[in-house]
Amino acid sequence: MGKAGGAPEGLPGDAEEPPAQAAELPAYAERVLDVADAIPPGRVMTYGDVAEWLDEGGPRQVGRVMALYGGAAPWWRVVRADGTLLPGAEPRALAHYREEGTPLRQAGPASEGHVPRIDMRRARWDGVPDGDADDGGDGAPGGAGTHT
Repeated sequence: MGKAGGAPEGLPGDAEEPPAQAAELPAYAERVLDVADAIPPGRVMTYGDVAEWLDEGGPRQVGRVMALYGGAAPWWRVVRADGTLLPGAEPRALAHYREEGTPLRQAGPASEGHVPRIDMRRARWDGVPDGDADDGGDGAPGGAGTHT
């Protein structure tokens, strides 16, 4: 599944659109990307959080969707549970996190040259819009799908 150097294929942000051979997104991919679109700036959900929110699939399936189709979505807001940044995409992800004010845990002095991690305790989003205990009654984050 990886390119030379260990970077995953279909690295988010490599393309602005889904692969050409996939003119129409699979329904599951559409739902995953809708959740990614609903995550507020400065907040994150893990791959497992997205799968749990959808009550379908698992972290690997969500990761696969993000790798194949996530280039036009805010891919940097769907992250690993330990807060480490996507290998090969660290500089682009960090730029997004800093721009959005995503809480980060700085690397300690002994880890010179290492990139920070996301502060999952502060950055993790539960799927409920900020200031809105009611999600509109449909149980889905955000509004209508935007990836059709």
